[in-house]
Amino acid sequence: MAYLFLAVAIGAEVFATSMIKSTDGFSRLWPTVVCLTGYAVSFAALSQAVKAVPVGVAYAIWSGLGTAAIVAIGAAFLNEPITPIKIVGISLIVVGVVTLNLGGATH
Repeated sequence: MAYLFLAVAIGAEVFATSMIKSTDGFSRLWPTVVCLTGYAVSFAALSQAVKAVPVGVAYAIWSGLGTAAIVAIGAAFLNEPITPIKIVGISLIVVGVVTLNLGGATH
């Protein structure tokens, strides 16, 4: 169940982050409300996930997969370029998350 909460946290965070641009610097009410609600859902779900998953592992998964997803969304929908250095960076994040999961899962 903890990893389901973590998946919800990641999805809500990615959604909220993808909404930031539409808030126009938090000057547009409804996009701002949607964005902040996404972050609230994300943190609430993350707080439930860390009850059973070590906080370092949960945060690494949450931030790492969220970052990778936002890079993909930026490329697919916001016309942001995917450069070789971005690919290397995302690869390092994924390797780091996998490493933490392999070494940090024991209590």
